[in-house]
Amino acid sequence: MNAKTQTNTKELFGHPVGLYILFFTEMWERFSYYGMRAILVLYIIAEAKDGPTGGLGWSNEDALALYGWYTMMVYLMSIPGGLLADRYLGQKKAVMLGGLLLCVGHGILAIEALWAFYTGLVLIVFGVGCLKPNISTMVGGLYKQGDIRRDKGFTIFYIGINVGAFLSSIIVGAIGEKVGWHYGFGLAGIGMLLGQLVFVYGQKYLKGVGEVVKERVDTAKRMVDEKKGLTKIEKDRVVVLLLSFLIIIVFWGAFEQAGGLMNIYAKEKINRVFMGVEIPASVFQSVNAFFIMVFGTTVAAFWVRRRVKGKEESAIFKMAIGTIIMGTGFLMMGAASVEAGAEPFGDAAMYWLILAYLLHTIGELCTSPVSLSFITKLAPVKYASLMMGLYFAATGLGNKVAGLIGEASQSKPIKMEILADQAFLESISEKEVVQKDVFSEVIIDLLGDLVPKEGPSERTNFEVRVNVYNDAQGKFVIHTLSGNEPLNARITMDKENTEHLQEELADEEVTESNKYHAKLAIEKKKGKYEGQIVIDEIQNDRELITFLSIFGITVFFGIVLLARLKKLKAMTHGAEDVKSAEELAKEAIESEVA
Repeated sequence: MNAKTQTNTKELFGHPVGLYILFFTEMWERFSYYGMRAILVLYIIAEAKDGPTGGLGWSNEDALALYGWYTMMVYLMSIPGGLLADRYLGQKKAVMLGGLLLCVGHGILAIEALWAFYTGLVLIVFGVGCLKPNISTMVGGLYKQGDIRRDKGFTIFYIGINVGAFLSSIIVGAIGEKVGWHYGFGLAGIGMLLGQLVFVYGQKYLKGVGEVVKERVDTAKRMVDEKKGLTKIEKDRVVVLLLSFLIIIVFWGAFEQAGGLMNIYAKEKINRVFMGVEIPASVFQSVNAFFIMVFGTTVAAFWVRRRVKGKEESAIFKMAIGTIIMGTGFLMMGAASVEAGAEPFGDAAMYWLILAYLLHTIGELCTSPVSLSFITKLAPVKYASLMMGLYFAATGLGNKVAGLIGEASQSKPIKMEILADQAFLESISEKEVVQKDVFSEVIIDLLGDLVPKEGPSERTNFEVRVNVYNDAQGKFVIHTLSGNEPLNARITMDKENTEHLQEELADEEVTESNKYHAKLAIEKKKGKYEGQIVIDEIQNDRELITFLSIFGITVFFGIVLLARLKKLKAMTHGAEDVKSAEELAKEAIESEVA
């Protein structure tokens, strides 16, 4: 056995050392990705102002639309990333290139400029496209076909992903929200740089893995082999893979509400105060990763016990069960929506959100790790990275679906211009105003007089809680909760927004005797006060319908997959069968002789 082979076969805790190199590389890459994801939507909807805490000032709907497009493109780029590796660079060099692009992309995001925001996102899209499918394929390349350690290796690799996600959501999230968004983006970039350094250092443990495939045949024979195409068994397996991608789209379309809709919901509708301290909304992005680290080995052990007992534990079965369990988490979000809607401007207890993330996590542990292993088992060797790319493309489409669902869950804000003079500002009760400060109340209390508190006439960005209804003539009326004097005389609204508001109120049969409640967001721009209104009851209903619809769709697809389980398993032609130790040893000897 030569030195090269000894390096490649060196093991640690029963697995190739290369697994741990890929573990830490992916951990830091996911630190950068999920750290940025935790604050992306919150940054986009934050007040547009100068300084480190200034965001883009977009609406929730527009923010979720961009989030959907961005996350979709991140994963769709896995297709050209996989092709680039298969045909030209090999997985190892593709990962190296992707890491470099990610370092630059995250670094540019730290610059406070709109051009830097878009440029950084584009570079991250290309970087993830090169890195993500190929590093996963390299994990599969560490093991021989049929090696019983493969699934466990992917589980270990998957835990690395979530260690990075857990740390980043807390650290990057807190820094981004409380210190400055671009400091958070910069911190994510430092994480990616560490991952790149780990990968460069670990090259000696990855020799022979992820290289460009060099067939020992002449050009004429290779051309003949390519014309032969896939065998019947390979075609059946590809069909199963393509069908499994459909459930992947459904799964991630629901699961990725975490970074969009559920992120905004945590900020606006969840009571996040714990022991007198308000927890930043972005920190809740770490709950999923925390549960994965806690329950990852437990869920893996559960499936091992089923295998020992001879019970069903195929990848397709796990994906179906995982999708159903994950979907059930949206029942918890439905319960949160019911609780928040029980009273005007109500909020829900944070345990509903935590329970939802717990069920999402268990579903993810059943589905996602085994999906990566499933692809490396079924994909034809010459299309390994391409099929991995298609998997991430399906994930990308799921992310876009998540964005579309998030958009549909948001009421369209009704825009207006407001005559807000000093008399008007002073007339509003403090109880009706929600000041949009970057500091939480507890920080203001601790700092006391060091933090200037805005007086009524100094307010520039705040929300007023109001009542809204249609009068007997079908015209809208808006007034503060404590006052009976309508604000209509101070409001200028174009025809489109006026008709939209009156139609919404008419559809809901909202009258003076059945007033609805709304948040009137007011912001001072260029000396004028602009406002937009979202009706609380209508928004609550949309969110409840969204959560229950996601639950129904995911459970339906999971059940359909279970119903077709026997036929789909037959089409894999035993690809998931575990080989004996003797068979693996024989293959190893034959490989060395060759």
